[in-house]
Amino acid sequence: MKLNTFQRVRALQGWQAVAFGATLVERSLPNYQLFCEVSNFGDAEQYRNSLNAVWDWLANPKAKLNLGVHLERIEEATPDAEAFDSFGVYPAIDLCMSFAALLQLMMGEDLQGAVVISKLSQGSVEAFIEATSDAELDAKQIKAHPLMEWEVAFQNELLDRLDTLNRDKDGIQLLRTMAVEEGISNIGLEIG
Repeated sequence: MKLNTFQRVRALQGWQAVAFGATLVERSLPNYQLFCEVSNFGDAEQYRNSLNAVWDWLANPKAKLNLGVHLERIEEATPDAEAFDSFGVYPAIDLCMSFAALLQLMMGEDLQGAVVISKLSQGSVEAFIEATSDAELDAKQIKAHPLMEWEVAFQNELLDRLDTLNRDKDGIQLLRTMAVEEGISNIGLEIG
């Protein structure tokens, strides 16, 4: 029996769960960056710096990282959906929630953080598909949409890679590259 994506993510532990989450956050970061640019809100640079710190920690386990401070900064730069009337606020919020889940996973406060991030990423894609479709779509149509198929395939490929990857600079760099190599975010925004 083949496990579904969420079952496979749930089985991840330790650095592999963090690496999975960091890769999906990296892939979704352009959604937040574009929202910040368009709305003059938030601090995209803070998010970039915090994510770089997570990648450094993954590549160098002895690196010191004040997770509480990073979490506080991430939460401060999370938009309120009611304050904005553009759709872009929703993928931005999904990224913020994913990043918070990643940091809480690293702090040992939410051991299912990788599952949360996986579901938020797929949820972002689903919301984007619904928002940009001219017709009402059912669950089967959303699942068959090329963007959703690509999201699920990406997460499964990432899980496959994590099975064989070493926690060293080369392995972690491979994941960072994987997150951006197609040049678009999980909802299809071009990475600048």
